[in-house]
Amino acid sequence: MRRLLIVGFLCLTAAGAGAQNREKTVFQTSRAWMPEIDVRADAAIVYGVGGNPGDRNAGSSPVEERIRSWKEKGYATHFMTGIAWGNYQDYFTGEWDGRQHMDEGQVQLNGDTIWHGKDVPYIVPSMNFLKYMKEKHIKRVIDAGIDVIYLEEPEFWAYAGYSESFKREWQDFYGFPWRPQHESPANTYLSNKLKYHLYYRALNECFTYAKAYGKSKGMDVKCFVPTHSLINYSQWQIVSPEASLASLPCVDGYIAQVWTGTSRVPNYYNGLMKERVFENAFLEYGCLQQMTAPTGRQVYFLTDPIEDNASYDWTDYKRNYEATFTAQLLYPGNNFYEVMPWPERIYTGLYKKAIGSEEKIRIPRYFSTQMQVMINTLNQMPLSQEEVSGSQGIYVLMSNSLMFQRTPEPMEGYDDPQLADFHGLAFPLLKRGVPVKTMHLENTGYAENWKDAKVLLMTYANMKPMTPDGHKDIAQWVRNGGRLVYCGRDDDAFQQVPEWWNQNGQDYAVPSDELFTQLGLSRGLPAGSYSVGKGHVYVLRQDPKELVMQEGGDKEFLKLVQKAYPGTLELSNTLTLNRGAYELAAVMDESVSNKPYVRKGLFIDLFDPALPVVKKKTVLPGQQAFLLNLDKVKTKKITPCVLAASARVTHEEITEHSYSFVAKSPVNTTGILRVMLPSRPTESRISQNVRRWEWNSLSHTLVLEFENQPEGVKVELKF
Repeated sequence: MRRLLIVGFLCLTAAGAGAQNREKTVFQTSRAWMPEIDVRADAAIVYGVGGNPGDRNAGSSPVEERIRSWKEKGYATHFMTGIAWGNYQDYFTGEWDGRQHMDEGQVQLNGDTIWHGKDVPYIVPSMNFLKYMKEKHIKRVIDAGIDVIYLEEPEFWAYAGYSESFKREWQDFYGFPWRPQHESPANTYLSNKLKYHLYYRALNECFTYAKAYGKSKGMDVKCFVPTHSLINYSQWQIVSPEASLASLPCVDGYIAQVWTGTSRVPNYYNGLMKERVFENAFLEYGCLQQMTAPTGRQVYFLTDPIEDNASYDWTDYKRNYEATFTAQLLYPGNNFYEVMPWPERIYTGLYKKAIGSEEKIRIPRYFSTQMQVMINTLNQMPLSQEEVSGSQGIYVLMSNSLMFQRTPEPMEGYDDPQLADFHGLAFPLLKRGVPVKTMHLENTGYAENWKDAKVLLMTYANMKPMTPDGHKDIAQWVRNGGRLVYCGRDDDAFQQVPEWWNQNGQDYAVPSDELFTQLGLSRGLPAGSYSVGKGHVYVLRQDPKELVMQEGGDKEFLKLVQKAYPGTLELSNTLTLNRGAYELAAVMDESVSNKPYVRKGLFIDLFDPALPVVKKKTVLPGQQAFLLNLDKVKTKKITPCVLAASARVTHEEITEHSYSFVAKSPVNTTGILRVMLPSRPTESRISQNVRRWEWNSLSHTLVLEFENQPEGVKVELKF
């Protein structure tokens, strides 16, 4: 009896359920369908009514035609465009409403507009601009049948804030004339707070309209915000609404825009500033996961096999892609992914062949094959109840106001190089194998935030509380048995900005004094340990940056966390996680040892484009591993299935003695599959010339290699 299997790899996993969006994997492109970029994720996100400003060929066909071209190839179609920049020249030049709006670009102190491309400024989102976005872009794509809309990167540069349009918004928002932000910490704080508000308003306006207009046409429109992490925006000196979007009912979720370009930003640890891509990526994904999880909203994790900076070579891109890819999979509570942005530049772009070489080539086969194996695992990646290895329950507190204290140049009385005050709390633990999580001060009211919290690490050296609500939540948690570690001198220039703790009858010199008062402790609390109800407060009067900008500077901090942690704090140089049959490992350098991680068993090495079966895998410091454990797949009665492939497998059919399927992937790429079968095939028919046919009796798997085809390669096996 024949039976049709809808999704490949059913012998291993099942996708997660209950998400708000239908599609598990997506990618974004400004192009119409091309055989070179037929990625075979669930959905193609068509970019821009006028395409992507960075792609000269993007707008060569109307958006309706581009949408139709992907639908005809079997894809669900979504739509994405920028909210802070885009091909909106008709607005700025006056074509749309008869008035020029070049004064609505973001302007820096020297009077220069900040540009994203020719005639494409970063935008001060006025109400008139939002009217244009609704009428000219959102309405048009909904009319074209789009019911999932992404407005990406709501970004206002911290060093902007000098345009006439911004001055008008200042007057409307604060009720008094504009003040130059470079003149004082208070002005900087107020300026960045307004920038945050403007994009909060922009998303609320546009998404509320999208949902209402969609409803009028009988459509349930979903709205997502693709955004960098709060860590990255703070380090890059960009202001965005971030966690506060949780209060908007019109926002259905996010894309966590994390990739090599964000994660390779150098930072301090043990007195040394350098790139730490895996560790940064782990914290960035965690930041967006924790921002989303308490609200029940959906988040797609993005990775990019390359990056915006074209000055690196393919070897660099491959190494850092493995690091970011591993980091995203170490969050077992999420299995929705944007598998890549801009496949047109990944598959058809030219990049350096090797370090020091000026020769540029298209993506090498070894990398495109490995990449396609990796992204096809995401189509079936399971959720997992297992936790990443290491001591659980340690959180680093964050707030949107991290972005408010970013200044283009060090300000007298304040300096936070490379966001060292954040990394000073996170790196001393993460580098020792403790999987620290982040908690957003804006989300402390969600009970979900606290369910496994044992120790909360916080400072007001680099941020300030925007409302008193978080203090009440923290104080209650401590009284119920929580352990709070407060680290900071409380002497930076932003401590006295005009905010709730020093206005309207409140007279606290610094915001931590209000927190300590909530806890029943004294203002200006000195370093020490204090009992509060069933919990404890530990105070270290050092700024966190001091812990990482000096060699060995974190020793006392580590001892304090060990004292605060209920139980033994496990220290290691490795993070590991099992997700069904998939196994992940990351070995960190600069850690408690230089020992490699060694795993014995029977595995497929998914970072090797040859898909070898290995009995032993050794992972060195600074490296990661992605394995498929065959011992978790192989049973006495083997069900035929494709275990790993650089193509997407569909149309599977199984009988007692046969197995057939279709494998689809972009043209000019290598198809490699490792297929598990009950016995060695006696006959095989493949609609492409086979370059490799290899049976492995130990694992009961067959390797097939051929040239990929977007229309599909038909494989029929008899055994």
